[in-house]
Amino acid sequence: MTFEPDELGQSRTDLAERLRELRNAAGLTGDRLAKRCNMSRSQISKFETGKRTPSLVDVERILRAIGAPSELITEVTALARIANTQWQDKRSSRRRGLEKRQTELAALEAEATTLRYFLPAMVTGLLATPEYVRASLSGFPGDVSTTVARKLERQSVLYDTSKSFTFLLTEQAVNWAIVPPSAMAVQIDRLVSLSRLSNVRIGVITLGTRIPLGPMNTFTVYDDRLATVENFTGRMVFRDSRDIAEHLEVFNLFEAQAVFQDAARQQLTEWAELHRT
Repeated sequence: MTFEPDELGQSRTDLAERLRELRNAAGLTGDRLAKRCNMSRSQISKFETGKRTPSLVDVERILRAIGAPSELITEVTALARIANTQWQDKRSSRRRGLEKRQTELAALEAEATTLRYFLPAMVTGLLATPEYVRASLSGFPGDVSTTVARKLERQSVLYDTSKSFTFLLTEQAVNWAIVPPSAMAVQIDRLVSLSRLSNVRIGVITLGTRIPLGPMNTFTVYDDRLATVENFTGRMVFRDSRDIAEHLEVFNLFEAQAVFQDAARQQLTEWAELHRT
C-alpha cells in the first residue's frame, strides 16, 4: 500500500473513528467489545478516541470480535499499519532544533535495553570522535557546537552495562572519509577501543562478503518495540510488531555475515593503518 507522508498523522484519527463506527454498527457497547477481545474497557476507549494507537494485532482482535468481512479487515488493517508508522522529515527537525533531536534519541536509548544499529553508510554518533561528529554536521547552518556536545554526552549510555549494543558496520561505513586520513585513523581506533566494552558488540562486513541482500538503509531497532529507518530526507519510525520483526530479520541476516571481537579488531586495525600511510 502506498501513502503520502502527510497521511501518517491523519491516519491515527481515521483509524480511531473507523473502529468506533464499526463497534456501533455491530451493536456492541465498549464493555461488550472489550470482553470479546480480552481487553480492558479503557483500552477500547483510548483506541476509539485516538489517545492510543492500536497495533495491528489489537486491530485484528477487534475486527474478529465484531465479525468483520475479509474485505473490511484488509481495509482497516492497512489503515492501522499506516497509523503505526511515523514520518519525521529533516526540514522539520532542523526547524525544531538539532538539540531537540538529540534529546529524543537520548530518551529512546534510555528506555531500551537491547539496541541494534545497522550502519551501511557511515559511523553513528554513539561511536564517533568529536572531530568526526563535527564533520558530520558541517552541512547544517549556524553554530552546531551545542549539538556536537549533546551527541558526545549521549555516548555515556554505552557504559551502562544494563544495556547491550550491537553495531553492524560495512567496510564503506568504517572508511567513509568525512575527516582527514589521520582523523579517520583515530576514529577507527575508537571503534577498536569500544569493541572491548563487555556490553558492546561491533561487527564489520567487508566488501566481497556474499550476502543476497543489498545494504539499503541505516536503521536502528530498540528492543522489539520500535525501529527507525533513515534516508536523505528524513526518517521513518515503525511501531508495528511486524515491521519491527522484519527489520530484526534483516539485521540477523547481516549479523551472521559480520566478523566480531578479535577478527573485527584485526580488520579495523588494518584499515586504520591504511589511513595513516
